[in-house]
Amino acid sequence: MTNYPDIYVLRHGQTEWNREGRFQGQQDSALTELGERQAKQQGDLLRDLKLDYETVSVFCSPLQRASRTASLAGLTAKPDPRLKELYFGSLEGRLKSETSHLIPDFDKDGDLIRHFNSPDGERFETMRDRCQSFLDDLNGPAVIVAHGITSIVLRGLWLGLDRQGMGALPIGQGCIYCLNDLQETVLDRVLT
Repeated sequence: MTNYPDIYVLRHGQTEWNREGRFQGQQDSALTELGERQAKQQGDLLRDLKLDYETVSVFCSPLQRASRTASLAGLTAKPDPRLKELYFGSLEGRLKSETSHLIPDFDKDGDLIRHFNSPDGERFETMRDRCQSFLDDLNGPAVIVAHGITSIVLRGLWLGLDRQGMGALPIGQGCIYCLNDLQETVLDRVLT
């Protein structure tokens, strides 16, 4: 296992397309009211961690839903294109329920990596390489605001997991995935 700095990974809050069950990928839709509350909750969770932002860097995907989440969480984040979500090609914007037959094993439980089977979308190796590049460039602890699939690849690389292990990682919204001491813990609260 590679010895990476500590990272704190936030997935953007719920969006309109998340709620509708659409492939979002590198397209954007606005955060829902719930998504905005999730982002604010992540800010509360981060404040509880009492991170020293003199030594902790903050990065986010340049996509609007991630930068909006960072802002609502009270973060000033540096955009990094390597943190964009998986590109789904021609499926972006389409309902998952209407297109899942185009992706082999899409309905298979416990395998989030199946999303890399989009007919003309980004492949696992491409995303793995950009996430690896991002992790290799870290020179200290970091807060990262990204996306569901991007999150599992980043966290999986940090944890030394193979593709199958990555596919079993959760991608919840409104929580923080804390990776330190060679393990991952999840900080979460029930929204009221």
